[in-house]
Amino acid sequence: MKTTPLDSQGAAPARRSGTYLGLGTYLGLAGALLAMIVLFSFLSSHFWSYNTFSTLANQIPDLMVLAVGMTFVLIIGGIDLSVGSVLALAASTVSVAILGWGWGVLPSALLGMAVAALAGSITGGVTVAWRIPSFIVSLGVLEMARGLAYQFTDSRTAYIGDAYAWFSNPVAFGISPAFIIALLVIVLAQLVLTRTVFGRYLIGIGTNEEAVRLAGIDPRPYKVLVFALMGLLAGLAALFQISRLEAADPNAGSGLELQVIAAVVIGGTSLMGGRGSVISTFFGVLIISVLAAGLAQIGASEPTKRIITGAVIVIAVVLDTYRSRRAGRRN
Repeated sequence: MKTTPLDSQGAAPARRSGTYLGLGTYLGLAGALLAMIVLFSFLSSHFWSYNTFSTLANQIPDLMVLAVGMTFVLIIGGIDLSVGSVLALAASTVSVAILGWGWGVLPSALLGMAVAALAGSITGGVTVAWRIPSFIVSLGVLEMARGLAYQFTDSRTAYIGDAYAWFSNPVAFGISPAFIIALLVIVLAQLVLTRTVFGRYLIGIGTNEEAVRLAGIDPRPYKVLVFALMGLLAGLAALFQISRLEAADPNAGSGLELQVIAAVVIGGTSLMGGRGSVISTFFGVLIISVLAAGLAQIGASEPTKRIITGAVIVIAVVLDTYRSRRAGRRN
């Protein structure tokens, strides 16, 4: 069996094996984003405006933080399809705490995030303990989380009011605190991934988990922790959604997991694990969001938008496969 040599700190030498994305990837993503902006600016006279971009920035913080968590999950070779339902569960928990139990804003928010982190821990724990693909486990958690969200809210939208409105109220240049917080999450996550031993362990687990195990490092707690982090970020995304809607909707997040995975894959993170970047994921989020906003402004029908978005995802997966094969040949 082929193993990957480890460095002096026990982590796989990710830079030497090409598991970090290079400058060319960032330039390609930036070029694709710029090309889309130019195209939609020609097709719609209203697209190139400060209002468009500020509105876009204030609508994507939940997608941004979810994509950060999914980047880590994909890097270790997993996948989490439950994030949309976990988001709805966290929002429903917050509504119960505030409206049903009379809790304050901060304790309710912490409870919602804790419940979401617990859901992620269950996905990771079951996946690791019984060696079941996270794809299957997260499908089960998806159903359970959505069912609990319906139970907590009696299958109705729970109106919370402006308790969390400060998240989405613009504070400077039309930008909301939620967007600023999401940017800070992205920067911190990128530093963790590229500048810490923990980040190198995650890359090593995704590249060759057996080599990490043979080096004396137990990958199981790291994998569970990554899924717990995914849940925690879903809880934060729930707060961002509540701040915009001023309500907890048990149907919130339906299909959101597909957007999240699409953004991460478009950003260049490998579905096979072992390669990825949070910064490139941010570019993926921007590409998905600009594409959706641009198609809406030019009046594209819903079926057309879904066809085009699906085609972009397929192209991204094909490119990911091509990159993986090239890296395999080089190694």
